[in-house]
Amino acid sequence: MKAHINDTYKTILKASEEVLFKEKNSKFYSYAFPIKNEEDVKTNLESLKEQHQKAGHFCYAYQIGEDENLIVYRTNDDGEPNNSGGMPIYGQIQSFGVTNVLIVVVRYFGGVKLGVGGLITAYKTGAQLALEVSKIKVRTINISFLIKFEYELMNKVMRVIKEKNLNIVNQKLELDCEITISVRKKDANTILEIFESIYKVFIKKFKS
Repeated sequence: MKAHINDTYKTILKASEEVLFKEKNSKFYSYAFPIKNEEDVKTNLESLKEQHQKAGHFCYAYQIGEDENLIVYRTNDDGEPNNSGGMPIYGQIQSFGVTNVLIVVVRYFGGVKLGVGGLITAYKTGAQLALEVSKIKVRTINISFLIKFEYELMNKVMRVIKEKNLNIVNQKLELDCEITISVRKKDANTILEIFESIYKVFIKKFKS
């Protein structure tokens, strides 16, 4: 019996609209951004700090990675009491089951202290609102393979690609041919075995 491979993940396709939440005169502006790396985190934070120059706190959390074994995440309380800002935000990322996402909640202090419990609730609510207005999309985890073969084997290779409805990412069709294909993770081993069984066709994982 084959082990089940989870090869889908949820993410957002574009930045959310700004959401404003008020609590005891404090204002919380919430944002969700799609990200690919930590450089994207830095860029979005810099942009928000430019936009909200008088804000007191920029609490955030992010998660990057599709494979559950290779997830990278970080939380930041930005001067709020320990775990009262970043962690409640990250809790909502986990609750919505999304990845490759950054959520920032920007706070303007209104003169009334909320206490740790009040802050946790406020940052959690801000993150929840940002995700609720975001368009969440399910995407597949894909693996790319590079197939190498001589021109005379073209028909055999293309037949498999057509039968299995494989996505061609790149191709160089000369005397020595190279085709890069993209395959869903759950189908990757099957496709690998099919091409490995064709004489004089060489296949390996593509490293970009």
